[in-house]
Amino acid sequence: MLLLNYIEELKLITIRMATEADLPDIVQMLADDELGAVREVIQLPLSQAYLDAFAKIKDDPNQFLAIGEMDGVPVATLQVSIIPTLARSGALRGQIEGVRVARSHRGYGLGHAVFEWAIDYCRQRGCELVQLTSDKSREDAHRFYENLGFVPSHTGFKLVITQ
Repeated sequence: MLLLNYIEELKLITIRMATEADLPDIVQMLADDELGAVREVIQLPLSQAYLDAFAKIKDDPNQFLAIGEMDGVPVATLQVSIIPTLARSGALRGQIEGVRVARSHRGYGLGHAVFEWAIDYCRQRGCELVQLTSDKSREDAHRFYENLGFVPSHTGFKLVITQ
């Protein structure tokens, strides 16, 4: 399903819903940084955990796993979650996670294009605000988000629980 095309630096990026066939490329992009390298498992075939997670995302109408392509090659990914809340008088929130641009395509404005798409998608879904979290060590990403207009307004907390 073609959603939107953006032109950045005279290159066309097409953003669409990811399919199971895109999973190896998505996992590779997620793993292609210092934090992702220790969090992700790159092996083919992909583990059942990745396939199960993808099935849950695909079946949830409040989830959109996006893939950005240039000339048919996956070069970016992110996930948008639409979160209904009682806070803010029952506002919807858009949560952006897992943002990555392939190393070979960084520096061309694709990150801005992908975020423009994600923010517009959230707006179209009726969200009042868009939020994201970012690891404290990702200082370059923080500058990027602030340049997009995001404000570091909260402190996030996580608790890892394993079964």
